[in-house]
Amino acid sequence: MMINMSVIFFFLCMYIIGNLIFVSKHKHLLIVLLSLEFIVLSIFFFLLMYLNYVDNNMYMLMLFLVFSVCEGALGLSILVSMIRTHGNDYFQSFNLL
Repeated sequence: MMINMSVIFFFLCMYIIGNLIFVSKHKHLLIVLLSLEFIVLSIFFFLLMYLNYVDNNMYMLMLFLVFSVCEGALGLSILVSMIRTHGNDYFQSFNLL
């Protein structure tokens, strides 16, 4: 099994675009959470291709999915609590002190 370099380049571009959105769009919490899930999705696809290439078992991939679902649920709970207390998801209205 050979990994196509264009597929690796595609997943690398997905990862870089997700990081650029994460760094640049820090006004809304929802956009930050979506960019984090996009990064997790690109890492998942890369791990899937890599583990298929080395003919390894997929238990590591299942563990990665469990942690990514936990991360998504934690982010959504923070988003809901922030909207309930402040009325929106702007970081400017949220005082960290």
